[in-house]
Amino acid sequence: MSFYGRDFRLTGHAAGLRDVHGNPASAGAHLRDIYPKLVETVPADARQLVPRHGVPAIFNLSGHGEEPRRVVIFQAADGIGILELSDAGPDRRSADKEAEHVRLLHQATHDALTGLQNRRHFGETLRQILTGIEKSGDRPALLQIDLDDFKSVNDTLGHGTGDTLLQLAANRISGALGTGESAYRYAGDEFAVIQTGKQQPGEAERLAQAIVDAFKAPFIINDIPLFVGASIGIAFGPQHGTENEELMKAADIALYAAKRDGRGCARVFNRSMMLLLEQRENLRRSLRMALERQELYLEYQPLIRPPKTVVGFEALLRWNHPEIGLIPPGVFIPIAEADGLMDDIGAWVIEEACRQAMSWPPSLTVAVNLSPAQFLSGSLTDTVAQIIDSVGIRADRLELEITETVLLEQTVDNLDTLNTLNVLGIRISLDDFGTHYSSLGYLKNFPFDTLKIDQYFINDLATDRKSQTIVRSIIGLAHGLGISVTAEGVETAAQARWLVDEGCDCLQGNFLGRAQGALPTREFIKRSGVRLVATEEDRAFQ
Repeated sequence: MSFYGRDFRLTGHAAGLRDVHGNPASAGAHLRDIYPKLVETVPADARQLVPRHGVPAIFNLSGHGEEPRRVVIFQAADGIGILELSDAGPDRRSADKEAEHVRLLHQATHDALTGLQNRRHFGETLRQILTGIEKSGDRPALLQIDLDDFKSVNDTLGHGTGDTLLQLAANRISGALGTGESAYRYAGDEFAVIQTGKQQPGEAERLAQAIVDAFKAPFIINDIPLFVGASIGIAFGPQHGTENEELMKAADIALYAAKRDGRGCARVFNRSMMLLLEQRENLRRSLRMALERQELYLEYQPLIRPPKTVVGFEALLRWNHPEIGLIPPGVFIPIAEADGLMDDIGAWVIEEACRQAMSWPPSLTVAVNLSPAQFLSGSLTDTVAQIIDSVGIRADRLELEITETVLLEQTVDNLDTLNTLNVLGIRISLDDFGTHYSSLGYLKNFPFDTLKIDQYFINDLATDRKSQTIVRSIIGLAHGLGISVTAEGVETAAQARWLVDEGCDCLQGNFLGRAQGALPTREFIKRSGVRLVATEEDRAFQ
């Protein structure tokens, strides 16, 4: 038996190999020097099937009139292995049993879908490497890889497409590897690479970037281009761990950091990441009790119809932690979504906002943001309908705001949910329009009541012609479809004046009115009456 690297050069062999093949069977020798018949008689495409797909194959190397001679080629940790089979008498039966053993061993150590080594084999290999790390002086690297946006593909296009995508992804990962680098599939869309015998951290960072770059090109499946990136966490032994679980946890924390930093990138583990993770875990535990302890509350920001009329308010969720103080929604909302807390929190937000709106004049509406996580349970429409009935608010006074992310995940089910809410009479708004995928198909397939232009385009609206062109186009598109337009993040008189001149239906931002608690909001309504814009703000509309 002999073993060869990805460059098909000999890396190890049984004692009898040199007795059979002579001097060519020395370390570093090429496969063609040891098995010239294999190179001559077996097409290159057939030889590549094993390293590419991991399936063992038997090849006949004997020519016409020659003594029968067969070999089994199987995938090894860092390339391929070759086992010679005897076809003489009882030796043939023994050889066939050995070949069958190779097949069974492969099935036990490799993933059936992608052909990569499986999690079980990964654990055994990593344990062996870490056990001998003190003697070898090596600094092995563990790269944990997670596919970005895979869930959206799997949910919208089906598991068949998802499986094909995983196979193609495995090929791209394998294609980036060299000597001393082996790929594994954990489960789902999680992969790993173990790298040994390299100068670190440079070589691990180089490999990680090569894998990230390999995922930038689209995957073409059934003539559909699919964009799925790769996020990677890197950890090194023994620096970050001398046991499997310890090193895997470090790489996983680094992977989380890569996801947090925008995805499609790689991050190396450091101790500060552990501190951030511990802080996040503390927040997670506190958040589970926050609703019960009445630490969550709502603030309301006015929505202004030019020139000076308040038509409603947007309810904004806040968390006042007893020890930390105010925690931004961008910090605690993702935690709530990941922990399955958004059903309870979201229902409370809708009910609380509706109850507060009942204390306002009946002409005023209240807008509430929906999280994509609230669509997963399938009970959103029942929850909203029950709240409307119990509170007694008119359905058309409630506006639910969604982002395009909702339409990307489980598209058919989510559109059905939105249509049901629309039939109930509830207004539906598409939030942050223009910053995500902005598919015009959404606007055609669903009758949105409002488009909200993200503040990204409003920030430099008074001076940037590109932003002006984009906002003007959105306003024209929406009005052509019979959809109202709200501009978010209006902070200056110049921005407000420009939007009014272009026919924007509604404005929202600190320049027009800051978010306030429930009591200040009611006082604001009583004090201001119909005209709710201050004198300085009046000049923005003149």
